[in-house]
Amino acid sequence: MTKLKIAGAALNQTPLDWDNNLNNIKVAIRMAQSEGVDILCLPELCITGYGSEDLFLSRWLSEKALSYIGAIKEWCRDITTVVGLPVWFEDQLYNCTCLIHNQKILGFVPKQHLAKEGVHYEPRWFTAWPPGKLQEIVFEGISYPFGDRMYELRGVKIGFEICEDAWVGHKRPACRLYDGGVELILNPSASHFAFDKSAFRKNLITQSSKNFDCVYVYSNLLGNESGRMIFDGDIFIAQKGQLIQRNTKLSFQQVNLASADIDFEHPQQSGAQLNHDSHDTKIEFTKAVTLALFDYLRKSRSRGFVLSLSGGADSSICTVLVSEMVRRGTAELGVVPFLEKIGFHDLIDEVRDLEPSHAVKRIMADMLICAYQGTENSSQATFDSAQTLAESVGATFYHWTIDQEVGSYRHKIEQTLGRTLDWATDDIALQNIQARARAPIIWMLANLRNNLLIATSNRSEGDVGYATMDGDTCGSISPIAAIDKQFILEWLEWAETELNYPGLRQVNQLQPSAELRPLDQKQTDEADLMPYKVIVAIERLAIRGHLSPHQVFEQLKETQLEPEDLLIKHIAKFYRLWSRNQWKRERLAPSFHLDDFNIDPKTWCRFPILSGGYRQELEQLEKLLDGR
Repeated sequence: MTKLKIAGAALNQTPLDWDNNLNNIKVAIRMAQSEGVDILCLPELCITGYGSEDLFLSRWLSEKALSYIGAIKEWCRDITTVVGLPVWFEDQLYNCTCLIHNQKILGFVPKQHLAKEGVHYEPRWFTAWPPGKLQEIVFEGISYPFGDRMYELRGVKIGFEICEDAWVGHKRPACRLYDGGVELILNPSASHFAFDKSAFRKNLITQSSKNFDCVYVYSNLLGNESGRMIFDGDIFIAQKGQLIQRNTKLSFQQVNLASADIDFEHPQQSGAQLNHDSHDTKIEFTKAVTLALFDYLRKSRSRGFVLSLSGGADSSICTVLVSEMVRRGTAELGVVPFLEKIGFHDLIDEVRDLEPSHAVKRIMADMLICAYQGTENSSQATFDSAQTLAESVGATFYHWTIDQEVGSYRHKIEQTLGRTLDWATDDIALQNIQARARAPIIWMLANLRNNLLIATSNRSEGDVGYATMDGDTCGSISPIAAIDKQFILEWLEWAETELNYPGLRQVNQLQPSAELRPLDQKQTDEADLMPYKVIVAIERLAIRGHLSPHQVFEQLKETQLEPEDLLIKHIAKFYRLWSRNQWKRERLAPSFHLDDFNIDPKTWCRFPILSGGYRQELEQLEKLLDGR
């Protein structure tokens, strides 16, 4: 048979949530069967979830996952299904895919190349399978092929690559599969979201189908599976260099299926109505973070969010992202299914018959509680900005001052030390106590409501420690900790018009400021630090590129970003602040992985808490100033 209907399905899985994971698998199979699909490719490790971390070291986890294969195969009547799971074999753990055809297991294929860079730690748990090796495994008293081999179904030769297998160039299994005459390559994946990665994947899959003269099917996991990594749920079906079908990524659905009719003998007759999906970075960011917030909220069984809304850029983008989460979720799922899925059952009758925009605002009143916590150093402009934005999106807005609390702390210390604190000598302590004094009361509000407290520190601040520990770093989730401040400012301007948030107008007119010093000092973030565009440029080379201070200078001086003597000072300041503030980054609330790198030591960038702080390297760099 030269004509087959082939599909991929993206699944929103959760570690240890066996009922959810198996139900999603079952729903995907049923959906595929109802569409007449012949071959269905499900994602990598979809029975357990990819983010099971050190649970994979618990032998019972993989044994339990394998035990469910018996039930899954019974669902696969008149369909071929690929399902991912961990399997112990000869005292080693392998990341495998199981091929099931019409309720019969055909075999297991282990992953040959393990992801071990950036956010990935697969060699900690799994063993890579040697290319070309084929053995047998006994399951429920029956022997099955276990290893590197092709299968033939309905006259079509089928081979496998599992996620990282496709990203290793000439070492990839597809090279050997091509030599064996493969016609269909199935790739079950768990590939995390990052800006521009989906576009790269599309090109990789399409080009692979051309290079290996085959049909190539790629299926990714979907959603915020276990806390930090977001899976975009990409599905691609390509044939001989032509993209035949793709889905719309970052869906709020539990199961997202895409299929295409493939004619292996006459490729020009293959086809489907090709879905469109944007690769615009700002759109991708919006969709990724709103889906991640949605999953984080419901999987943590929380009731909503609480936010200390200062009226500045960081807290304002968090406000809009929660609003956009409700907008997008209700638009895709429907208002009632959205509320059911997120656990807001008590609102269903109240909003069921409201216009969509009115329903969103009513939901937001319960979903997001904002509080402006002013001091004598806060401006009227930021208060107006915060109130206008909160009211425009429908969030509940409170406001109070914390001068009494700050004054109490200050008075006790002054009595203890026997002296008056002064801005000229005690600047940092006087700033930080204001930020910290805001934390207990906002935490109290979150606790009373069983809400998640949103932390508002961004990546640029994390780089240089420009964040008060136990102040603006407080929170249950830190949705913008992986995003630089320059991007945040640009996104807010874009969101005001493109996403129709007129409440951002005042926010976008303000110059970023911590507002912790007396107003007459006209404090601004960039005056305290350096221009954000400079931080971003240095960060990209120093942290992502792993370059020394002098190497960063040599590269940046060619860009004429700023005068060279100022650039040297800023590079030195960046490295000094970076080195002494690792302890802060170690304590940040969980954040989402969004870019091709981040500074979260739990997922990407490990740096010693104690170090020499680039002392020798910076002395050599600063010597350049002597000759200027």
